[in-house]
Amino acid sequence: MTKLSAGILLYRLSEPEIEVLLVHPGGPYWRGKDLGAWSIPKGEYAPGDDALAAAKREFEEETGFPLLAGELQPLAETRLPTGKVITAWALEGTCDADAIHSNLFSMEWPPRSGRMREFPEVDRAAWFPLSIARTKLHPAQARFLDRLAEVVSSLGAQAEE
Repeated sequence: MTKLSAGILLYRLSEPEIEVLLVHPGGPYWRGKDLGAWSIPKGEYAPGDDALAAAKREFEEETGFPLLAGELQPLAETRLPTGKVITAWALEGTCDADAIHSNLFSMEWPPRSGRMREFPEVDRAAWFPLSIARTKLHPAQARFLDRLAEVVSSLGAQAEE
C-alpha cells in the first residue's frame, strides 16, 4: 500500500526573494547531513483520512507552533523514490525558526543494543531563500518550490488587478 504524507510550506515575502521554512529531521541517522536532507513540515496519514487536516496537525507537531490563520494554497503532489506520495499546501506567514519544539519518537539506539532512546522528530528549522532551499530540500520535494513561485506570482498579479 502506498504511504501518504501531507505538509505545509510556510513562506514569507522577503527581498530579494521568497523565503521558506524548512525542517531538518532529528535522530542519529540525520546528524551531520545537510544538503538534500531538509524537508517541509509533514507527516503520514492513513488512506481515507483528510490530507489537509493531517498537514495542519503535522505542522504543529513538527514545529510546536499552531498553524497561522490565512489562505492555504494547494501546491502539488510528488512521489518519493520510495513510492510515498506527499501532498503540500503553502501558507504565507512567519515564525521564529529557533523556537521550534518538535514531538519525540523512540528508537533502539545504538542498533541492536536493546536500549530505546527518544529523539526529536525535527531537530532544527530555518528560513531559506528559494535558491538555497533547493540545495537543502530533499530533491523530490523541490517541485513544491517551483509551484510556490508560481502561486506567489499569481497572487501578486491578482493583487495588482
